[in-house]
Amino acid sequence: MNENIRARLKDKKRIVIKIGSSSLQHPETGDLDYIRMEVLIRELCDLRNQGKDVVLVSSGAIAAGRKALHIKDIGETKGENHIAVKQACAAIGQARLMMTYQRLFAEYNQVTAQILMTKNTVVDNLNRYNAHNTFSELLKMGVIPIVNENDTIATYEIEIGDNDTLSAVVATLIGADLLILLSDIDGLYTDDPRQNRDAEFVEMVEHIDERLMQMGKDSTGSSVGTGGMNTKLIAARIATSAGADMVIAGSKDIHIIHRIMDGRNLGTFFCADKNENFDLPDFLADYHS
Repeated sequence: MNENIRARLKDKKRIVIKIGSSSLQHPETGDLDYIRMEVLIRELCDLRNQGKDVVLVSSGAIAAGRKALHIKDIGETKGENHIAVKQACAAIGQARLMMTYQRLFAEYNQVTAQILMTKNTVVDNLNRYNAHNTFSELLKMGVIPIVNENDTIATYEIEIGDNDTLSAVVATLIGADLLILLSDIDGLYTDDPRQNRDAEFVEMVEHIDERLMQMGKDSTGSSVGTGGMNTKLIAARIATSAGADMVIAGSKDIHIIHRIMDGRNLGTFFCADKNENFDLPDFLADYHS
């Protein structure tokens, strides 16, 4: 059964792929890992060459800005200054990140576009309509949009907060049929495998219930990322409720993207479980509130 369900991934037409900060950097220095980024770009361009719509949700702006400014830990700043420093790092880092992406994508004659979002992009009806139209037109043109949260202006009241959730929001907004979350862990376990040797790997989830959500612990093995397994399960709930399949997979080897698309048994597969009563704006309006 698993093989039959996985086989349908070959036919997916609109794919959102999320990659986190820790997957884009050398852990020893915090500098961008250009080799891994180039493999990522090659994988995405090959999907585009197959005629598929592709959207990349990429973290890394704050970390890149922090590195450029030689700030070791933003957490050392406090209060309003903490927010200002974080936003300044995002402004600097996002420009650097996009410059790198555009240069690498240009090597494969692929046009990219930047889209920065906040919670208000989706909660507000007019903003959501305009964002949907922008995505639709870019994809129609064959462009690969690169999405991140607009950390230069986002504060607690209007932030989505993590790019796992953002990627599921994007998938829902554009009607994607597949979301792939690339992570520093290779899928869902019954417990944190870094802490518990007896944790069992979960290959497939057909329905997300409250028991499963309790398995998501708000922790991460990375000092630069913001999302743990809890945010990935929230993303799975959003994406599958909107009718998209989702896969959580390890980002150690970026080539895993085309292997997943070939239907191989990699990562944890969450089956689409469309809920006609699911309302994305209402969900986000209550998110973090």
